[in-house]
Amino acid sequence: MGQISQGLSERAEKVLVDGGNSASRGPRVFKPYPPYIARAEGCRLYDVDGESYIDWMNAFGALSTGHAHPVVVEAASRAVATGAHYAAAIPEEIEYAELIVDMVPVAEKVRFANSGTEACMAAIRLARGHTGRKKIVKFEGHYHGWADSLLLTTNPQPVTTLGHENSPVGIVDSSGIPQGAIEDTIVLPWNNIEVLERVFRDRGHEIACVATEGVMANIGVIHPKDGYLQRMQELCREYDALLYLDETVTGFRVAPGGCIEMYGLEPDIVTYGKAIGHGFPLAAICARAELMDGFGWGKVMHFGTFNAHRVGVTAGLAGTKTLAANGNAGFRHLTEIGQATVRGITEVVASQNRHQILCQSVGSLFQFYFTDLPEITDFRDYCAYADSAKFARFANHLRDFGVYISPSNTLHNCSTLGHSDQEVEVTVKAFAEALKTFE
Repeated sequence: MGQISQGLSERAEKVLVDGGNSASRGPRVFKPYPPYIARAEGCRLYDVDGESYIDWMNAFGALSTGHAHPVVVEAASRAVATGAHYAAAIPEEIEYAELIVDMVPVAEKVRFANSGTEACMAAIRLARGHTGRKKIVKFEGHYHGWADSLLLTTNPQPVTTLGHENSPVGIVDSSGIPQGAIEDTIVLPWNNIEVLERVFRDRGHEIACVATEGVMANIGVIHPKDGYLQRMQELCREYDALLYLDETVTGFRVAPGGCIEMYGLEPDIVTYGKAIGHGFPLAAICARAELMDGFGWGKVMHFGTFNAHRVGVTAGLAGTKTLAANGNAGFRHLTEIGQATVRGITEVVASQNRHQILCQSVGSLFQFYFTDLPEITDFRDYCAYADSAKFARFANHLRDFGVYISPSNTLHNCSTLGHSDQEVEVTVKAFAEALKTFE
């Protein structure tokens, strides 16, 4: 590890909380200290000490086109040079909304926001405003941002603290959250349809919406059981609750239409973040026109000086159009590279017997776990059987071999347009070499 990064980390510890501006990127996770990045291009990171890494974290999934993609750079530069933000009507916000409506089957109108957290907050408020109900259902291990009413049971816990699956204990993940903020949030285990059916039978008339990820992407990568999301949708229809699909991670990444397309869903509300901005802070809430009109003046409030920020909208539009060009060729590339990496890692794991490792993936998203389980299907599996401490040690070890992933096992890895078969080959070889010397 480089001396310049070490010095910067020591300075950061003095003036930044946890040595950074998000715990997941500082010295509490990256050991003994994080590499400080000086520049990036394509799928490569270059730190201040002159080391380079193949990046599979990609700003936690926000960079589907990769670092400094020429089309995105040109669009952002043009926007900055002509006025970064006006807080006024701009043509680009219309064009991007039209593209989203064209790509997302359930979207008739769009409202731009600045982050996944903000979009999730607005979606919950819209659901409550539309239905006149208070209760919301969220699932263990699903992260919908750090808003008070949604910050329950998102961090891994000893499985003995979670309670019975039929009556889970909702664990507040932060100090400073008043009881009143969470009393209308019902926390349930995911991928368990029997529990969801029972809750709807008992309280369905109180539920404004069910909030769910299409793929559980904040505990690594966990896919839904066959028919689970479809049955969830049926229950929402039966009890006049709204189905709110959070595609902050999966949107504009796993498929052109995201999980809606992959699983044949028709959610009432869907939100996007991360990849929609191609490296810039941008998010969106989408729904059919009748629902979205609830944001109209004087109904369900959602304002914001930086909504549809000109640089973010212009750059995001350029990036998404690049992915969708030539019959969605960019999206196919993301999936092909992601799956090729998974195959390579799986072959490496099968060729050795020192470590039990499971690799799970959906489209271009993938994560591996140190576990002897054949499959991780929910938050409880992860808490009980995934060795996250061992994963963190390996991720930090893997960086010595030129491969950059987050040491947090709850996060995910992903491909970009900047990755090619060559980077897949190098990554798989590095993975194999790192395992040989890992204890």
